[in-house]
Formats: sequence, C-alpha cells, structure tokens
Amino acid sequence: MQLDKTSYYDLSIFNRDEEYSLFHRLDFTTTAGGRDYLRQLFSTPLQDIHAIQQRQKALQYILELEDSWPSIISNGTIVVVENYMEAQIEPISNTEGIALRLQAIINKTLYAPDFGYIKFSFTQLVNLLRGFRTFVDVFNSDHAPKILKVLLDRAQHLLHKKEFSDILEIDAAGKMNYVEILRYDNYIRRRHKKVVEELVVLYHQLDAFYAMAKAMKHYQLQFPVITDSKRPAIKAQQLYHIILQEPVAYDVTLDENNHFMFLTGANMAGKTTFIRAVGIAVFMAHIGMGVPAKKMEMSFFHGIVSNIQVQDNIFKGESYFYSEVQRIKNTIIQINNGQNWLVLIDEMFKGTNVEDAKNCSLAVIRGLLRSSNCLFILSTHLYEVAEELRQESSILFKYFESEVIEDDLHFTYLLKDGIAKEKIGYLILKREKVLDLLNQIH
Repeated sequence: MQLDKTSYYDLSIFNRDEEYSLFHRLDFTTTAGGRDYLRQLFSTPLQDIHAIQQRQKALQYILELEDSWPSIISNGTIVVVENYMEAQIEPISNTEGIALRLQAIINKTLYAPDFGYIKFSFTQLVNLLRGFRTFVDVFNSDHAPKILKVLLDRAQHLLHKKEFSDILEIDAAGKMNYVEILRYDNYIRRRHKKVVEELVVLYHQLDAFYAMAKAMKHYQLQFPVITDSKRPAIKAQQLYHIILQEPVAYDVTLDENNHFMFLTGANMAGKTTFIRAVGIAVFMAHIGMGVPAKKMEMSFFHGIVSNIQVQDNIFKGESYFYSEVQRIKNTIIQINNGQNWLVLIDEMFKGTNVEDAKNCSLAVIRGLLRSSNCLFILSTHLYEVAEELRQESSILFKYFESEVIEDDLHFTYLLKDGIAKEKIGYLILKREKVLDLLNQIH
C-alpha cells in the first residue's frame, strides 16, 4: 500500500502535534529503538495480502504467549547494555586461576568506580541474556510465524556462545561474584561486543511487534479479513475513530455497485471525522494490525490518497484554490493505474466562489465516477451538487444529522441515508453572538 506524506498527515497517522497522532495512540513500545522501528513499520505499509496475513499471525502468536514475555528486559536494560558496550574502561587482562583472582582483587580495590560501573552494567547484560533465553525456549517453537521465526532463529544462533551459557549457568547457581564478573567482562567486551549489539537490535524489533500486539489488546481491535477481490470493497460493522476519546461507531459498506459515498451535513456534524475513521482503519489493516471495528472485511488496497487539509503556499505565490486543483490533479494521475485505491476528499474547492465550486465539483465527481478500481468518500457543504447527482446509481448518499431546537444547534452524529437540508451558518453566527457584536459597532 502507498500513502504520500500529505495523506499521512491528513489522517493524523503522524502529526506535528504528536499527542493527537495515531502513532502516539498505538505506541506501546518500551525502548527508544523499538519506537523507531515501530515508526518504520507505520511508514511502510505491507504490499500484499500474504504479508498482511503473516503479520497478523505474528501478532496473534505474541498475544497467545503474552504471559511468558520476558519483562526482565526493560528500557533501562537496553540503555545500560548499549552504553556498556561503548564504555572506554579497559577490561582486565585475560588471565586465569590465582592470577585472575589477584588481579580482580586489585582492580576492585584500586579502581572501585570502574568496577562499580562494570558490576552494574554486567547485571543488566545478564538480564538481557536471560530474557533472550526465554525467547528461545518459549517463543521459538516450530509453530512460530515466519516473521518472528527469523528473528528468534537469529537470536538463538547469537546466544549459542559458550561464554553466554557459562554466564547464565553461574548466575542461576548464585555464584556470580566479582571475579567471575571481571572474567566475563573481558570476554564480552573484547570478543562478543558485536553479538551483544545485534541482540539489542533484535530486541528493538521484538519490542515493536509486541507493542502492536499490546495496542490490539488494549483497544480490543479485531483483525480484518482481507480478500483478493479485483474490485475494491469495504464492509465494516461499528467502525469508529480510534484517536477520539469518545468516538461514535458506524456501519460502512462500499463495493462495486456503490463505490462512491457522498457525505453532506453541517460543519462540525462529523463528516471529516468519519472520513478519517475509514482511512485510518484501512491503513491499520495494511500494516497487519487489528482495526477499530466490531467486524471488517475489505479488499487489498494499493494505496490511500486524501484531500482533507489542502493548504496554500505563500512562498510559491499559490492560492488555496490553485493548491486544491493541483492536489486533485495529482490524485487523478495517481489513481489512474488500474490498481485499487481509497480516495478521501473533504469539502472540495473551498477556495473559490459557490457557483464556481459547484461547477468544478460536478466536473471532477462525474469524471471520478468512471473509475472502477477506486472507492471514493467525498464530503461537501454544497448540497446543490448532491441534487445534481441524484440519478447516479453508483453514488451512496449519506448525511450527518443536526437539529435546531429553540435556536440552539444540536449534533446527533447519526449517519443517515439521503442528503442534508440544514443550512446553519447564520444560526451559528447568531448563537456565538457575532450578530450582537456587529450591532454594537459604531
């Protein structure tokens, strides 16, 4: 699946205000490296159904074995071990027996601060090795999904060092004294530094996958069914916007018979939120995660393209309307390749007068209706456009209900069949006492 930078920000997958992004909401990583790898997974949606299914299996496998996840490895473990491998403190010379014990006593006494650092760091190294021993013993079975199997096989290979086995054995027996610490400090930092560093990288990746699984459990997300239909389709029950604190859930069906959803309704009634909710759910499905819906089935999409937060460019001298036209132009070029696309358009052509916007919108919509390989969700405040398109059988007309009760505006956030009638701009001016303020001008 493809998304350009604009679509990532339109859907708030990443957001300049990080707190309100999908990534922030789903980030359950415990390490900085894990967070970086999770961002990489979000930045590279999967490219075919098989890859999605494999990721789903990996997350399901982690959830089934979640109680056995080695919590002994923490962010502190990783940070300390990383610094330990880069420490400029020289290991003691490689001696054995009485000479080693004597030198250990001298180092412990004369270089107490260095020894204190080594002892503390070595304890975290042991935690890392113990954690990976659990990964190998519990998670690396014949039933492990391929995605995890590759990581765990590599970890098992790296862990298969005599020194690592000796360290774990001595630690388990409670015999890890200062002599043994200084002995194995020598081995680890002189012989196995690269091995330990690779284990840390492997844990970052495991941390990212575990974070995705934890997010699914926390938000009770459901794996969608991805079909290989040649025509795009979405069928969802009780789909909602996961970033909102108190979202409203909707049923959504788009297919080859009704591949264009036309949304009307007052500003603030829920149109933009709904559009983003569908886009986010489709995106989450294509990174292999569960989706915020009771149930969802969809075709594989090759991309999502959105036109939600178009902005003018004062540095190029481009007007808002010109930027809108360029975005629509680029959208048409992008989707005209025979692949399945989800196209999301919110309030098209706001940057020109009403009559011009109506004519431009009709021209674009009638052209887009010829596409058989895309699903479209479009919102507009120009109800006249909807009236002109009533006879188009492939358009699904939906509107968000709003009510005026005693000159006060109420949003029900209900999605109903048909075209909205309410025009409430003047009411909002009145409710916000703008008209009163205007009367006071003198």
